[in-house]
Amino acid sequence: MIEGDGLSDAELREILTRYRRVAVVGASREPTKPASYVPRFLMRQGYEVFPVNPFADEILGVKAYKTLEEVPRPVEIVDVFRPSEAVLEVARSAVKVGPKVFWMQEGIYNREAAELLKSHGITVVWDRCMMKVHNRLFGSKPHIPV
Repeated sequence: MIEGDGLSDAELREILTRYRRVAVVGASREPTKPASYVPRFLMRQGYEVFPVNPFADEILGVKAYKTLEEVPRPVEIVDVFRPSEAVLEVARSAVKVGPKVFWMQEGIYNREAAELLKSHGITVVWDRCMMKVHNRLFGSKPHIPV
């Protein structure tokens, strides 16, 4: 069982309201995968999304970046769709680009990564779906392909 990240709804609401530039690490071209429909949802909610995938040139109609460090604008949230065991490497890259928030999607958690990020003043969210949290807090309706 994954321990909770300890963030309150007020803190999550603040994150989702204040920070609008999101790098999605592990973004997918496959429309039925959460790594595709969650970033698409975020785009529809007005977030600026930067897909990060070393195997894609374009995702959701926007340029995809091979690495987090290649994203040209300052990233406020790093949203991670990678296996828990791959998260530490992503966290090390995130420390270099300095986001405000590092968000590990549902089912994803890496304690060492969380400790590293927190030691650099980065807020860490884990085991939560950004789309589901947005829907719960703001009443938005997610579009999940069937």
